[in-house]
Parts: sequence; C-alpha cells; structure tokens
Amino acid sequence: MKSQLISRFNNIWKFDNSWIHLLPRDSSSDFYQSRQVFDSCWSEAIPTPVSNPKIIAYSVEVAEALDIDDSILDTKEFAQIMAGNILLPGMQTYATCYGGHQFGHWAGQLGDGRVIYLGEIINKKNQRWEIQLKGAGPTPYSRRSDGRAVLRSSMREFLCSEAIFHLGIPTTRALCLVETGDKVSRDMLYDGNPKLEPGAIVCRVAPSFIRFGHFQIAAARNDIELLTQLIEFTLNRDFPQLQGSVRERLTQTFHLICEHTAMLMVEWFRVGFVHGVMNTDNMSILGLTIDYGPYGWMEDFDPSWTPNITDANGRRYCFAQQAAIGRWNLERLAEALLKFLPDKNVFEIGLAHYDSVYESKFLRMLANKFGLLDFKTEDAKWIEQAFAILQKMEIDMTIFFRRLALIDIENPQIEIFQTAFYRLNLLEKHQLDLSQWLNNYAARLRTDNQNPEEKRKIMNATNPKFILRNYLVQIAIDKAEIGEYDYMNELLEIIRHPYDEQLGKEEFSQKRPEWARNKTGCSMLSCSS
Repeated sequence: MKSQLISRFNNIWKFDNSWIHLLPRDSSSDFYQSRQVFDSCWSEAIPTPVSNPKIIAYSVEVAEALDIDDSILDTKEFAQIMAGNILLPGMQTYATCYGGHQFGHWAGQLGDGRVIYLGEIINKKNQRWEIQLKGAGPTPYSRRSDGRAVLRSSMREFLCSEAIFHLGIPTTRALCLVETGDKVSRDMLYDGNPKLEPGAIVCRVAPSFIRFGHFQIAAARNDIELLTQLIEFTLNRDFPQLQGSVRERLTQTFHLICEHTAMLMVEWFRVGFVHGVMNTDNMSILGLTIDYGPYGWMEDFDPSWTPNITDANGRRYCFAQQAAIGRWNLERLAEALLKFLPDKNVFEIGLAHYDSVYESKFLRMLANKFGLLDFKTEDAKWIEQAFAILQKMEIDMTIFFRRLALIDIENPQIEIFQTAFYRLNLLEKHQLDLSQWLNNYAARLRTDNQNPEEKRKIMNATNPKFILRNYLVQIAIDKAEIGEYDYMNELLEIIRHPYDEQLGKEEFSQKRPEWARNKTGCSMLSCSS
C-alpha cells in the first residue's frame, strides 16, 4: 500500500524546493542541536517519528488546492506522511532561520523551533505552495523546547486558519490536523504546573511563509551578502510580476507589503479579530494572517482587550493597537532593508502608503459595516458614539452589527439587540443613550434613500453571523481530548459559511456564556495555547 501511495503522489506533487536550492544552508549536519546559525537561511531538520498518527480533521479546499483527492486523505498512510513518519520522494525537510522583535524588544535569532518544512510543490494550476508540519519535533532553532505541539494549540490553529479564510481574510492555510498518539508536557499558564497533554501536528500551507524576521536577522548581523541573496530570491519567487532593476523591484515590493498589511489590519478590525502576538517574526510579506497562538475574537466590545496573558499588563497587541503595531513592524522591516537599499525616502513613501491605504479602506469598511452608501466626514462622530456605547454597555460586537442590519429605519427599536447584552443592569443604566443613538442612526440611513434589501445584503456580507468564539473552540478541545471529534468537525463546517444564516445552528452564534467569562481557554490564553 505504501508503494502505491508513493506512486500516486509522484503523479500528483511536483516538488520545486527553491528555498533550499537557491539559498545558503547551515553547514552543520546536526539536525537537533539547538544553536546560533550564521551565514545561512536554513538548516536541515528531520521530523521525529510519532507512535500512532491519525488524521482527525482536514480542509477540503486546501486538499483540492494541493491536488489531493478524498481517497488519499482517509488513508492511514497519508496520516503517516502528515506526521512526518514517511517522507515521499522529492520531500526535503528543513527549518528556516529568522529573528524578530517580540513585544517591542529585539529577540535575536528565533527561527522555526517547532516547524519542519516538507518542501514546495507546484500544483496543476502552476501555483506554488510551501508545505510544513508544525509540532513535528526539534530543530536547530528549538532552543530549550521539544519542537512538539499539543492538541489544544493545534486545534486552535487549524480551526482559526480556516475560519479566517472563509471570512475572506488573507491567511496561511491548514491542510489537516493529526493526533500523534503521544503525550507532550506543557505549562499552559506558565504558573509552574505543567501536565501531560495529547500531542498533535498541523500541516500548514501557504504560497510563502517568509516573515519580516527573515530579513531582520541578516540585517541585525550586518550580513549584507545573505540579506542580498534573500532579497533577490524573494523578488524572483514571490513577486515575479514586478519589473525593473533589483532596486526598483524592492521599492515596489515594500510598497505592496505596506499595502497588504494595511488591508489586513482593516479586515481584522471588521470581524473583531485580535491576533494576540504581533511580533515582527509573525508578520508575513504577503500580508497573510500567520501563526495562530493566543488569538481571540472581540465579544463584549473593549478596544483594550487582548487575549494574550503575556500581554495583559502592557496590552501592546490589544484590539485598538493592531493598526499602529502593523505600521511599527513595517518600520522595523524598513530598517532591515535599508542595509541593502540605503534610501530612507523609498521606505518613507511606502509607510505613507500604508497610512493612506489604511485610512481609505477603513472608512469604506465602516460604511459597509453600518450600511452607508458612503462615509461622510460628519459620520465620524456618531460612529465613535456607537463604539463608545458598545463598550460601556458590554454589547457583543458581532451580534450587534448582525442585528443592526434588521432595524426598521422608520421605527427603530433597541429590543432587536436583546441577545447581544452581557449585563442587563448596564442595559437599564444606558438604555436612553442607545435609544437616542439608534434614532439618530436611522435618520442618517434615511438620507441615503437606499434600497433596504440591498443595504442589508451589504451589511450581512460585511458582518459575519458566525465567528470562532474561544468558548466554542474550548468545548471542541475538551471533547477532542477524550476522543470525541464530532463537535470539532461540526464547528469546522459552521465556520465555512460565516455569513449565512444557517438555520438550526443558532447555538453557534450566541454570545459567550457567563461560565466562560474567566475560564481558561475562553478568555485569556498564553503563547502555549
């Protein structure tokens, strides 16, 4: 059976593996010894075998993009491949070297500490996909860690990458989730109480996993030769549409990186998503959402909310700060690229483009979110009032905007938001404020004289009904840890259609229950989550 499967993949996957063929490798052949890696972009790394791999979830869309049919996905042999136990012809396994700023401070070398690449394939549509396993064992960049991942964190990554994709937001993808059959020790809250948990591996997929930090580490070490090689490689592989000299193409590329990052920040705001750990090593050059750790969706609206317990004091990566941090991270990327192209004007123009794109896309998003034909300057005041009311009344952001599309603009009633309130005493206290705002909002909508059905259609395409609420994920995790996967797969199907009404699935669109307000995994999470 193994030989038959290998034969089938030989006819499906065409490996290219440009990263390891065109960029310098680590001269050491020690696959596992943690070390500083110089003059290199990657190190050879071999997945550590697991005892009993089993695929417990997969994405049909990603499988299709990789030219994999269902008959392969359900085989035991495919589970062995996705766990790293079997390497197919053409697979070349490695981990990459990068650095980064973590919580605003330069952290030096980081690298793929628990990620091992299987290689790059070119699919039948001539699209390039990098394939990697997260949680497949130690690499030279693992530092003091074991390179493994637990089921709860792997489930969170798998589900969220798919949720973000189906919300229409750029992201890396996940092909499948593999339970390993082994236990992994983790101290989830860093409080000195580690425990053994089920291990798992996520197969992640993206056109490119290059991060800001890949350029930063070469620049920080003043390795201009390596920085030059990486820049030229990136331009040729990931931005082949650009023309001109290396200088001209790098200028255009930075411009695009700024643009895509700005658009990503707007999209996160639109759906209330908080990444939780926007370090520069977690920023994609393609503007993809990457590395799902202590993320969360805004429930009761609070701009200062962060899902990351490590960020609880400083709140550097809270909801309200994400756009500013996106720009700050771009500034750090610019500093690195300046070592190759010492022209500050080039990068200042790119950063100004970030500001311009963010503002224009943000205002357009707000107009769609509130059902306006166009955003007018005078709209800013009442929109700010709306968010202030959401915060002081502890109103669920997602439910509020979904219900807002249903109001009768001739006779608006606050009862339409009844299911969105977390504290009824706050409703009683601020009911008049909400009622007055709603009347003013309805009056503004009447000035547009817009077709009600068209307005509702735009609002419902902007404001999802279903988001991947942390408490839902925690329920799925609790069940999966005792071998029950039906809830996880039902949740996966729900998040594949976030803008649809999905009659009969209302329980998945309800606000966070009170029992989950302070429960571990449902509110604050750690980078181990």
